[in-house]
Amino acid sequence: MPDRSQLNFLDRCLVQFDLALRTCVPGSSEARRASPASEFDETELSESDRLHAAGLMRINHTGEVCAQALYQGQAATAKLNDVRQSMEHAAEEEIDHLAWCEERLQQLDSQPSLLNPLWYALSYGMGAAAGIAGDKWSLGFVAETEEQVCAHLKQHLEKLPIQDSKSKAIIEQMIHDEKQHGDLARDAGGADLPAPIRQAMTAMSEVMKKTTYRI
Repeated sequence: MPDRSQLNFLDRCLVQFDLALRTCVPGSSEARRASPASEFDETELSESDRLHAAGLMRINHTGEVCAQALYQGQAATAKLNDVRQSMEHAAEEEIDHLAWCEERLQQLDSQPSLLNPLWYALSYGMGAAAGIAGDKWSLGFVAETEEQVCAHLKQHLEKLPIQDSKSKAIIEQMIHDEKQHGDLARDAGGADLPAPIRQAMTAMSEVMKKTTYRI
């Protein structure tokens, strides 16, 4: 990825547009690591279990779309180069999750949410606002986001059909990675967010989960 500090405004806009397309257009993301699901054989699921697993994995996929947008929005407005680079690096690692979830959706004969472009735009705006507020708040936003993501992923582990080992393997690895990102953000100086902001983030997450489970 090019150093954005050396790009002019138009170039930065083109980079952001390219990243948005790569995130929201199915088949555009390529994982650097093999999917954890590849270590398990496919198991037969009933139609209701397949639809339920697909709904949960669609939520997880959209969550990764939002994560990409948050990190890119923060990177665009971060004041310190090292913070900007850490945001961009985290976004690159999250691409694995995006690709894994999309691949699993295909295996479940399903597809990503049609609302992903909307969620990307909203999340990008939130990330940019956090970056403008200051790097300590931007890092704190990352830490809180990852904490909430880990919480809902753990819930999904319990809700998945017991025989769906492939989806469970993906989620378990995602939890490990997300926790690591959150810990790094706090260690780098992330501030604890005020309760109203944390509550607003939770409310937005609930709306996302309810809409993308089926759409």
